[in-house]
Amino acid sequence: MAKGLVYIYTGDGRGKSPAALGRALQAVMEGRNVVVIQFLKGNASNNSDFLRRMEPEIKFFSFEKSVENYEELSEGKKQEEIVNIRNGMNFAKKVLATRECDLLILDEVLRLVEKNIMSVEDLKSMLECRGDTDVILTGVRLDDSICILADEVSRIETVKFKVWE
Repeated sequence: MAKGLVYIYTGDGRGKSPAALGRALQAVMEGRNVVVIQFLKGNASNNSDFLRRMEPEIKFFSFEKSVENYEELSEGKKQEEIVNIRNGMNFAKKVLATRECDLLILDEVLRLVEKNIMSVEDLKSMLECRGDTDVILTGVRLDDSICILADEVSRIETVKFKVWE
């Protein structure tokens, strides 16, 4: 029986990924092992160099090969990236099955369900093998079939947005 908790950060506001990374930092300070797998952010994420400096305490993975945003890819390139993304999900399953970490963050995984790259059943099946590993899922849209899988859901919304000058 799984004892690890499932947390979801969702909503249209900015800050879901930073909130998850904040939890990662807390976990590391407690001596826990953390793995972060990012999806649909492209291979050239603006903050990837900074994030890599947190290794080996926090291990970061992205299986996408394209530097372009997923939505901007041609249909052929999207199909290639879907194969890479599914490899990332298989890696996530392996991380959970082998108890490789204490906290697994699946950044933007909810978009995979939204874009029909992954089914709710696939996500549920993966979460069922989490054992004592806590899992954080992030993404903009959350439907009830995913919400019921979580122990805690945080909705992040934008109340006011001003561009920094």
